[in-house]
Amino acid sequence: MAKGNTAFYIARRYLIAKKGSQAVSFITGLAAFAMMVAVAAMFIIISVFSGLEDLNKDFISNLHADLTLKSTQGKVIPNIQKVTSTLKSENEISHFSKLIEEKVYIDYNNTGEIAYIRGVDSAYVKVNPIDKNIFYGSYPSFKFMNEVIMEAQLNNRLAIPVANDVNVATLFMPKPGKGIINKEEDIFNKRDIYVTGIFPGNDQLNNYIIAPLELTSELLNLPKNSAYEIAIKLKNPEKANAIKEDLQNKLGNQVTLKTKAEENAAFWKMINTEKLMIYLIFALVIFITTFNLAGAIIILQLDKKDQAKSLISLGFTISDLRKTYFNTGLLIVLFGVISGLISGTIICVVQIQTGVFKATETLPFPVKIFWPNYFYVALIGLFFGISVSWIFSKINKENIIENN
Repeated sequence: MAKGNTAFYIARRYLIAKKGSQAVSFITGLAAFAMMVAVAAMFIIISVFSGLEDLNKDFISNLHADLTLKSTQGKVIPNIQKVTSTLKSENEISHFSKLIEEKVYIDYNNTGEIAYIRGVDSAYVKVNPIDKNIFYGSYPSFKFMNEVIMEAQLNNRLAIPVANDVNVATLFMPKPGKGIINKEEDIFNKRDIYVTGIFPGNDQLNNYIIAPLELTSELLNLPKNSAYEIAIKLKNPEKANAIKEDLQNKLGNQVTLKTKAEENAAFWKMINTEKLMIYLIFALVIFITTFNLAGAIIILQLDKKDQAKSLISLGFTISDLRKTYFNTGLLIVLFGVISGLISGTIICVVQIQTGVFKATETLPFPVKIFWPNYFYVALIGLFFGISVSWIFSKINKENIIENN
């Protein structure tokens, strides 16, 4: 048997055979268990983060269109007729919708809130199918200018009846201009609204009112067909960058176009930063865990000192002994990483199937088993484990010779 194989065989026997003392068995088992728990915890947390990332993607997937067109010279898009004609002639565009978004004050029964009003045209649901998210009531028919839908939490705070044309709320929009104020009408444009439906909110659509474009235009004293932005849905979103460049050349520098990725650049930067921090934190946790492994290797060396002398007498070198202790540490690390990944996977699958752990009363923690996560977690665990095994497998040669 080759010495390399002999070193591995002895290391395997050290790991699974009964040790000389209970302390050695305890420390070795603790090192393997600690590595397993650290790896499992890292895999679970990263899988939860992957699930949260997907959940956030779903939340913002309809918030921004494939392309968004805005003015570079103010809020209102100039030459709106030319812009819409160009968009209609573009074969790669499936649908587009004009939008106006502003802050507004809403009052109902002397209870008021600052909210956001998003004025949209009838084509909006073809770009953003928000009508499918309405859980109470219905989407406006656009036959009447004062029909709106409202975000759930905003409606709960104001307690506005839904589909009730008797009890209406009032929107207040400050009027631009100068001069002496003699009456309330000089300060605000006011319109009564009728809530037809409720949609669930999120961080991006909190405190929102979706209303017809004409209502928003009147509140802001804007000309007919005005828009702050145009949301564009493409037939093939993968061509967004190429279509953006083509449209930008056709429309000139009075407008700017952004892809969905560019609109969400800050969001994805935040997500990537959080992901990096999670990896760094758990890499530190695994690094600290490997101190148990270092202790196990050192105690194993002390416990097997007499056997080391015997092996040297039989022709083993110091290098062979180092390989033996290194292989022992490597086996502990491999056991911890593999069992940790298996344990983490089982817990993740249970969560996916049952949703037993809740983020809120109704929302279970989202989990996604993302295959590259296995590689990243295993790589971090093996890197620190192998490094510590190599460092602490070093034997004091003088100590062996003096005691031989």
